[in-house]
Amino acid sequence: MTASSAQPGYKLYWTVWAVLLTLTLVMLLVDQAPLPRLLFVVVMVIAMLVKASLIGIYYMHLRFEHMAIALMVVVGLLVNAAVLYALIVPDALQIQQMSMP
Repeated sequence: MTASSAQPGYKLYWTVWAVLLTLTLVMLLVDQAPLPRLLFVVVMVIAMLVKASLIGIYYMHLRFEHMAIALMVVVGLLVNAAVLYALIVPDALQIQQMSMP
């Protein structure tokens, strides 16, 4: 295996950076656009998942790891997200109910 096939070049990193920057700018534009709430949330969540995936794959080098290591990272992130969701949602619903007349 040659060094060029094992390691990505700088061009790949700059391309991924440009995609991340573009997604960030799209997210900023969507934030300013008069969109329905559900569409806004869906677009933002999809953009954030794509950005997180790109960062994990290329900058955390999960693309070159064994599937078991990549799965450990993904499962860890999903468990972390589930715990945070379980801890935050009840409080958010309570606050929402308190603010309604």
